[in-house]
Amino acid sequence: MHAYPETSERRAALARQLSAATGLDEAVLEAFLRVFYGAARRDPLLGPAFDGVADWEAHIARITQFWCSVALMAGTYHGQPLQAHAHLGLGAAHFARWLALFEETAAARLPPAGAAHLIERARRIAASLEMGLTPLSLPNRTSKEVPA
Repeated sequence: MHAYPETSERRAALARQLSAATGLDEAVLEAFLRVFYGAARRDPLLGPAFDGVADWEAHIARITQFWCSVALMAGTYHGQPLQAHAHLGLGAAHFARWLALFEETAAARLPPAGAAHLIERARRIAASLEMGLTPLSLPNRTSKEVPA
């Protein structure tokens, strides 16, 4: 049981508090995401990951739901980001570039508190996705070795 019951009213109050503290709201996030993902689509390393997006407006709407949920606790995104990215063949270089571009765009386009808020979350998301999508390089074992 949670110390505070999760209700739509509580979530809305938290979203208002986060918005007031960061200067972020759905419109600000959508405008930022359009600039950021526009740059990512043109990026030589990241661009090919977006080649399969048939409906860019629907994709932006979905990404906006995701970031509103992440940044403002909106609860509007109900997807599986790891599964959505699994087929793209992303590696460490992709995550490093994505994060560098994200941070650069956030610092240039968002209020300082909003940029810091999003960047902190983007770093966690990038690390989580990278761990989930990058196979571990484990040492080879011989058949005579017994696992500990």
